[in-house]
Amino acid sequence: MKTYRPGAAGALLDEYERAIADLHEVIADVTDQELVRIVDEKTADANCKSIQTILAHVVCSGFGYAVSIQHQKGQHAERPGKVYHLTIGDFQRDLAAFFAYTLNVFETVGENELEQYDCSRKMKTSWGQVYDIEQIMEHAIVHILRHRRQIEKFKIALRGQEVV
Repeated sequence: MKTYRPGAAGALLDEYERAIADLHEVIADVTDQELVRIVDEKTADANCKSIQTILAHVVCSGFGYAVSIQHQKGQHAERPGKVYHLTIGDFQRDLAAFFAYTLNVFETVGENELEQYDCSRKMKTSWGQVYDIEQIMEHAIVHILRHRRQIEKFKIALRGQEVV
């Protein structure tokens, strides 16, 4: 029987964990050759050229969301840089690591801190959006889902079944 974390924060963490687990499943059968092969040569987004670049971006962003929450709470933390691994196993370990890091950050987050209506209590992202903790976590969940879908499409293209 599955156990659920309590409260709104627990719901966010449970869904984040589920999204990461789904991504783990999608990448489990990716070969080392498929990982590094450029699939989308035309994109201007360097994060979206191969499964490797997507996963490096997802991991870096995962740490980034948690670090943003720490900064909002007045804590010092540094976001790790991107790492371009050569095996899926290394990325799977990194996915688990940023989720564990996020769980640790949430040890200091109260339920009453999730939603903020006062903009001075929200965080400005590197892309210019202003979010409270709940919104940044909702974004983090959907970020995983969108890139999981992208990787699913890349796998189809890599295996000669369809063009991305």
